[in-house]
Amino acid sequence: MNNAQLNELKQRYVANGAASPATQFVDYAENALLRDADGKRIIDFAGGIGVLNIGHRHPKVVAAIKAQLDHLMHTCQTVIPYEGYVKVAQRLSQVTPVRGHAKVMLANSGAEALENAVKIARAATGKNNVICFTGGYHGRTFMTMAMNGKVAPYATDFGSMPGNVFRAPYPMPYQGISEEDAINGLEMVLKTDANPRDTAAVVLEPVLGEGGFYPAPTRFLERIRELCDEHGMLMIIDEVQSGFGRTGKLFAIEHSGVEPDIITMAKSMAAGMPISAVVGTDKVMDASGPNSLGGTYTGNPLACAATLAVLDVFEEEDMLGKSQALGDKLAARFTQWQEQFDCVDNIRNLGAMAAIDLVSNKASRTPDADLAAALCRTTRDKGLILLSCGLYGNSIRFLMPLTIEDDILEEGLNIVETSLKELAGAKAMA
Repeated sequence: MNNAQLNELKQRYVANGAASPATQFVDYAENALLRDADGKRIIDFAGGIGVLNIGHRHPKVVAAIKAQLDHLMHTCQTVIPYEGYVKVAQRLSQVTPVRGHAKVMLANSGAEALENAVKIARAATGKNNVICFTGGYHGRTFMTMAMNGKVAPYATDFGSMPGNVFRAPYPMPYQGISEEDAINGLEMVLKTDANPRDTAAVVLEPVLGEGGFYPAPTRFLERIRELCDEHGMLMIIDEVQSGFGRTGKLFAIEHSGVEPDIITMAKSMAAGMPISAVVGTDKVMDASGPNSLGGTYTGNPLACAATLAVLDVFEEEDMLGKSQALGDKLAARFTQWQEQFDCVDNIRNLGAMAAIDLVSNKASRTPDADLAAALCRTTRDKGLILLSCGLYGNSIRFLMPLTIEDDILEEGLNIVETSLKELAGAKAMA
């Protein structure tokens, strides 16, 4: 079927809230390239929203999934377990920088991982409150919607959210929130809203994802660790988008040297297969009773095989070096754009987790969400998928695979630059 035929089916049968606004349908993918149902070639700078750090259909992952298919697809590991689940747990416990000996539970999605992290924290501390941060994004289930630091579109239409969730400011100096402001804000929340005696955990992304790709300063993370230790709270780090090499480390928290109690992960963990994990200190992870954690599909054998293959690829193909090199290339190009265009500002990256802001006035730092939306539309028309994000919808994030070929990367960046020129020219003439 072609794009037009598939769009007709989408309009008739897919719920509006779940339907993609895109009018193209992907038919084939390899590394950083897609082909749609009409045969059009597309460069992918979105990577399934950070899921494809090692590219579409990496050969070693495809081979691992095919080999697993010849043995086992599903049993539900709580009914009868299998080798893949425990091997994934072993490998993750060895590479995840939590305090002490780590234990692991597997789930299906980032939101599920966060939900379970909160359950585990409550079981381990006997306390209920959770503190999160402005701009944070943790998922679309009810608890994670309550934890998100951005309302629209995630929680707009769905009524009251669960309680016992409190919000502190995240450091975003460009937006006027300094590191000191954020630390003071967290300490004030503990004084005025979330009594430490009742607070189970502090949950945050070490680099904001949907909130705009802002890295948390090391001192801020160190202070959270100190406060958690002082008050018997757990530090939970959400690495769903920042993990698996995006920032030049396997996990972004490694840049700081801070060891949390729990780390959640998903997205690029299995290169497109649905799996997530909660990894934490053994005493914390063992706090809840038998059969209190899990689910029908958690740690599916095919997804476990993909995860093990991804971990092998990271060891064998220097993915962290590729991330750092890609980040350097993006930073250099962003610097050129910031000098060239009046609308490009606040360039930033940690490894290959990179973003720019589009503004209508650099002096006042006025966000231009309309321009960001127009840029994404224009690049898509030219054969490049690009995503916006941020509290004001004016940040452009770059999530191309770390394995992207140099010529494809350059072609895609040239499309962005050409589109910026066209939009700037049109705006000047308006």
